[in-house]
Amino acid sequence: QLRKPVVEKMRRDRIKSSIEQLKLLLEKEFQRHQPNSKLEKADILEMTVSYLKQQSQLQIKTSFHKSSQFDFREGYSRCLQEAFHFLSLHKVRTETQSKLLSHFQK
Repeated sequence: QLRKPVVEKMRRDRIKSSIEQLKLLLEKEFQRHQPNSKLEKADILEMTVSYLKQQSQLQIKTSFHKSSQFDFREGYSRCLQEAFHFLSLHKVRTETQSKLLSHFQK
């Protein structure tokens, strides 16, 4: 029973330390939202959750955009391969075929 208060104090100290670390890590973000104000622990936690949600949504949007660009490039490359293959089936080169091949190679 004597250990219980000591263990509880250690737990509270860990929580306090972690909140202080969050405050330091996101100091610029906090200054942007609430400049020159003393933040309570609950404020720090709420703002941290909000910031992490924003970052998560931003990451999802960025990853979707990169994926779309990759899909476009992959589709374009596949289309070029098919066009080259189709044009190579014809032994006689016309002016149009030459222009197309030249354009695709750019």
